[in-house]
Amino acid sequence: MPNSSSVSEFLLLAFADTRELQLMHFGLLLGIYLAALLGNGLILTAVVCDHHLHTPMYFFLLNLALLDLGCISTTVPKAMANALWDTRAISYQGCSLQVFLFVFFMSIEYSILTIMSYDRYVAICKPLHYGSLLGSRACAQMAAAAWGSGFLNAVLHTANTFSMPICQGNVVDQFFCEVPQILKLSCSELDYLREAAFIAFSLCLIFGCFVFIVLSYVQVFRAVLRMPSEQGKNKAFSTCLPHLAVVSLFVSTAMFAHLKPPYISFPSLDLVVSFLYSVVPPAVNPLIYSMRNQELRDSLRNLMP
Repeated sequence: MPNSSSVSEFLLLAFADTRELQLMHFGLLLGIYLAALLGNGLILTAVVCDHHLHTPMYFFLLNLALLDLGCISTTVPKAMANALWDTRAISYQGCSLQVFLFVFFMSIEYSILTIMSYDRYVAICKPLHYGSLLGSRACAQMAAAAWGSGFLNAVLHTANTFSMPICQGNVVDQFFCEVPQILKLSCSELDYLREAAFIAFSLCLIFGCFVFIVLSYVQVFRAVLRMPSEQGKNKAFSTCLPHLAVVSLFVSTAMFAHLKPPYISFPSLDLVVSFLYSVVPPAVNPLIYSMRNQELRDSLRNLMP
């Protein structure tokens, strides 16, 4: 049986067996990827170039756009290349890099989503304290903490995962290198349980952040319902409800993918679940958080000749 020193590449899960379906999946992934690049690229351009958008809310939106670009660029281009060239292979180094970058970007993204919910809570429930609680220094510190903790989390999971001996082959039942799928290839029960404990701890932190987001929006909704203006209510709800929907989708699918027992494993189910939390959010976040924002749309119109 192969071990970690003899494995030079992994074989990823193919989207389809027939050439026609492979090309169709390539086209679908290409469309999603280009839409994500366009949407997030427009956000970055508008926030950077328009000084009217140099506020805490748009600062975190800029961070989110960067993370969405990084996250979807970690998984989708390789999947497109494999579908186009009818291959499944990814090198050992490429797989470890993919795991590191995916955990890195996803960890930071969820921290930024949590901070964004706090930003909306302060803006709506404590508007008089907004400048003091979310000044430029506080925003920079929160963003730095998010990026720093994401880096440490990625190093921890990547180092632990790829230090395990591999003796269950090199076939990864996923379209990208994912920690739970790599764990299935390990022949060390102790290392498996240790990484599983790290994953469970990380997911507990994610769930804690989710509870914080929900509680923040409960307070926001209570404040919004007391607003006399129907237009103000509609604007607040149109921003908050989609945010909660995306966060709920991310948390539920990520927890299912990482906490389900090993015997509940169907490649098609794993593929759909991972697609929902790794590809869908980066593609739809620009629509949910930004494209419905009148200030951002006005800024983009002003930037265009």
